[in-house]
Amino acid sequence: MPQVVLVNPQIPPNTGNIARTCAATDTELHLVGPLGFEISDRYLKRAGLDYWPYVKLHYHKSLEAFQNVRQERGGRWLGFSVRGSHNYVDYQYQDDDWLLFGSETAGLSPEVLSACDTTLYIPMAQPGVRSLNLSVSVAIGLFEARRQLGYLL
Repeated sequence: MPQVVLVNPQIPPNTGNIARTCAATDTELHLVGPLGFEISDRYLKRAGLDYWPYVKLHYHKSLEAFQNVRQERGGRWLGFSVRGSHNYVDYQYQDDDWLLFGSETAGLSPEVLSACDTTLYIPMAQPGVRSLNLSVSVAIGLFEARRQLGYLL
């Protein structure tokens, strides 16, 4: 099953909402530091409600530490970016994909984007809107991958 990776998330409620989505879908959540908050942050806990026991949470202190895990487990890195090269619905997902999302303020760094096997974008009709909320983007990407792979009930 695809896994969600947040690289340098900054806003605790977004990460809490994403954790809740991951709990509901039994999806592993990887947080790559540095984080813009403490894991014990009350806003993070509050947004995740009482679902934290159901979250398969992994914390990696750095991108290098996370890259080691990815090398051991295999799979493709799919970087979500407003400047991605493929529409997320036109892409064919695989069970071992890693869905990477960057911070709310900067997105994925050029270093991370260049390490990705491909980059995906979520189209938006209004050109004046720069991006969607991080938790919304994660839900959109994760549910499309799950739909294609037959994980929706």
